Amino acid sequence: MRGLMMDRPLMISHIIKYAEATFPDQEIVSRTAEGLLHRYTYRDAARRSRQLANVLRSLDVKMGDRIATVAWNTYRHFEIYYATSGIGAICHTINPRLPVDQFAYIINHAEDRYVFLDVTFVPLLEKLQGQLKGVEGYIVMTDAEHMPQTSLPNVYCYEELLQDQSDEFEWPEFDEYTASSLCYTSGTTGNPKGVLYSHRSTLLHAFSVLATPGLDLNEESAVLPVVPMFHVNAWGVPYFGPMVGAKIVFPGPKLDGESLATLINDEGVTEAWGVPTVWLGLLGYMRKTGQKFKALKRVLIGGSAAPGAMITEFERDYGVQAVQGWGMTEMSPVGTVSFLRPKDRSLPPEKQLEIKVKQGRALFGVEMKIVDENGNRLPHDGKAFGELLVRGPAITCGYYRNPEANTSAFDAEGWFRTGDVARIDPDGYMEIVDRTKDVIKSGGEWISSIDLENEAVGHPEIAEAAVIGVPHPKWGERPLLVVVREQGSNLDKQGVLDFLRGRIASWWMPDDVVFVDELPHSATGKLQKVKLREQFKDYKLPTVEEV
Repeated sequence: MRGLMMDRPLMISHIIKYAEATFPDQEIVSRTAEGLLHRYTYRDAARRSRQLANVLRSLDVKMGDRIATVAWNTYRHFEIYYATSGIGAICHTINPRLPVDQFAYIINHAEDRYVFLDVTFVPLLEKLQGQLKGVEGYIVMTDAEHMPQTSLPNVYCYEELLQDQSDEFEWPEFDEYTASSLCYTSGTTGNPKGVLYSHRSTLLHAFSVLATPGLDLNEESAVLPVVPMFHVNAWGVPYFGPMVGAKIVFPGPKLDGESLATLINDEGVTEAWGVPTVWLGLLGYMRKTGQKFKALKRVLIGGSAAPGAMITEFERDYGVQAVQGWGMTEMSPVGTVSFLRPKDRSLPPEKQLEIKVKQGRALFGVEMKIVDENGNRLPHDGKAFGELLVRGPAITCGYYRNPEANTSAFDAEGWFRTGDVARIDPDGYMEIVDRTKDVIKSGGEWISSIDLENEAVGHPEIAEAAVIGVPHPKWGERPLLVVVREQGSNLDKQGVLDFLRGRIASWWMPDDVVFVDELPHSATGKLQKVKLREQFKDYKLPTVEEV
């Protein structure tokens, strides 16, 4: 027997309609690619999104057509999210920092019909236009005054297109399982893989984020998504922000510490979301200038593990709660968030930190399991660790037009293989031990590169650290610690080893320490250990001579 409830689909367009009706005067503030500060309301955003929907219809964009964006976090990008998905087309956000061959591959693989781009990226598209097979036109996201000269064919000015269109538009309704947006993984091994979200999955993910204990997002919140809108829909901020009427502050292209600090304080930002490398820059600027945050309550740190030292500095020196989060493009993307349970708040600070550095408890709708090499389930006892698998209504069931990748991405029960090695404790806290490809296998035992890195960056003179496994004739692999020193530091190898002694198991001690000016990062700010391993593939550890 079915319940007697109305059969109403979950639609992305319902979000912007709701925001316009319920929070019409709430602000959206943007730094733009042209260098200006733009300010308008949800009412304005909804009106312009309807105009853009009419533009897309005039360009003969149909249900299921892929529409690409190459753009920063701004109000125009926000409008494209809603106009494109709202008419049943697919908003395909592209990371402009990808290698050019992957960039062209993604556009061709997705078969994008039109590309929306900020003025910043006109030269990039001009170089690639001969390789882009199906693109019918380019819309530069600016006004007539800032419209650049370009060799791009069939080029349009965003604001000129909008001014000719009515703001009257009735958002269509269709099956909630209809594809809404497309995002490709970073492609660290092979070509990037496409993850195709639906209207249903997008709203369910937004609901789950808003239901997460401790986030406390509401109409009094001012959210700064430093995480790019081209990276997994800015972790859902453009969707759940309007649902609760939060003020959204888009940083545009200026992501340095000074620019972020100014925007945070000038706009009364209470919540900021981004990757660790961003917060390293922000903390460095705050430390240097002695400034404090006026309204900032919380930073959500994702993309890679947040070091305990970073969490401590935010909370001890600035009174800002630093929250660890974890997820993947394939998960829409947020999967877990690490908030203390009520029973843990009375623990000593060092015990609380042990919990905070974990990746956290699952969002509603996310199920997790860990398995051994044979696929057998392991206990959630906080000790056993194995490959982490997940499933849920906002988790992919297959990559877009990529059957080869799907063969190894799921287990026999349909759970998605994350590629992470993790442990889960009895309270549900999940902790990433390593990536399956990054864990160091030494003498038949596993060493967590992440744990080693987190201990190393606890040293006040270490800005960033990475650990990779280097071949060893006796042990198979041994850890090599690669360190970026704080500016002006004279820290040496012995100083690092002395700091680590007693903090880690003796057999985890790195066999060598190498100092570098910078570490390689991916287009989304993640540490690229593939490049590090290539850089040090012929490195000879001093302990090899002892064998």
